[in-house]
Amino acid sequence: MILIKNGYVKTMAGPDLPRGDVLIEDGKIQAVGVDLPSPEGTQVIDAAGRLVTPGIVEAHCHIGLDNEGMGWEGHDYNEAVDPCTPHLRAIDSINPMDEAFGNAVKAGVTTAITGPGSANVLGGSFVAIKLHGKRVDDMIVKDPVAMKAAFGENPKRVYSNAKKAPTTRMGTASVLREILFKAKRYLEDKQAAEEKGEKLPPFDMKLEALIPVLKKEIPLKAHAHRADDIFTSIRIAKEFDVRLTLDHCTDGSLIADELAKEGYPAFVGPSLGQKSKIELVNKSFETPGVLNRAGVEVSIITDAPVIPLQYLPLCAGMAVASGMELEEAWKAITINPARANGIADRVGSLEPGKDADVVIFEGDPLRDVAAHAAVTLIDGKIVYSE
Repeated sequence: MILIKNGYVKTMAGPDLPRGDVLIEDGKIQAVGVDLPSPEGTQVIDAAGRLVTPGIVEAHCHIGLDNEGMGWEGHDYNEAVDPCTPHLRAIDSINPMDEAFGNAVKAGVTTAITGPGSANVLGGSFVAIKLHGKRVDDMIVKDPVAMKAAFGENPKRVYSNAKKAPTTRMGTASVLREILFKAKRYLEDKQAAEEKGEKLPPFDMKLEALIPVLKKEIPLKAHAHRADDIFTSIRIAKEFDVRLTLDHCTDGSLIADELAKEGYPAFVGPSLGQKSKIELVNKSFETPGVLNRAGVEVSIITDAPVIPLQYLPLCAGMAVASGMELEEAWKAITINPARANGIADRVGSLEPGKDADVVIFEGDPLRDVAAHAAVTLIDGKIVYSE
């Protein structure tokens, strides 16, 4: 057992505890409170004067699929030969030995939703993983967690260069609609055959991969920067009655009122760095706060390695500096991404029964760039200690 005592505990499930304790046993949080008893044999960590938080959660990145310090040898995130590849699984490209994992853990980031890039209209499925381990199979929180769909410039650029469709936004939407229509018919045919005891339709791996989307078990994960692309993703999600997350959402501040009415979660970022293409013209750290104040559930993302994953707390701090409330920014890197990705039963807050992913910070990294993680625990094990 481990007992973290006397820290300033941000549970993300209720009020902060200025002198709080967290009791951990068998990889799970057993209790959160004040003056918790210390059973015999318990390892006690005195967190007095330190901030204790849930492990930080990244809602959208490519860690493990786009490896640090490599060229093409480590680029395993875009199968850019076919605009529709829903049957690809992130888990088959993830390299847990990538140094980015250790760097993220040292910064208090413990869980990431990672997967294919945005070259294809449908890129494949994302997975939620813990960021410590040697074998990805043992790091999974949820697989699949979402199906990547891409709108805007990226599919246009990739397939224009290849001289094949889609080369326009109309083309992108039509490619997505076509495969969703086929998947819907395929699912209906399978269900009818099963009910009647008849022969199933010929197996189609691409269409099989879309069944969890059509059954609302996982959302479409819509890469969309420009306002019109965001609305196209919403239009198609409504047409096929599927769940949706709005990833990047760069123009979100321009349409915050509309997005609040729609109710989809927004994963905002990467906001640090240059505006590398025209659809990023409105990129700003003000966007998370504008969307939050309008009533949108916001997560802040790095899109790592676009921004290295260890700088996720810095990005949340920059959002605070640009007008977002501190508590809302903490939610945007803990409970909000956990909830939006369907893993809030495991991570995102300090509550009994959840995974013991806990970070002890020297200072508050959303207020002070000199603040840093002193201790990081994943599944109740100390995986980093300065």
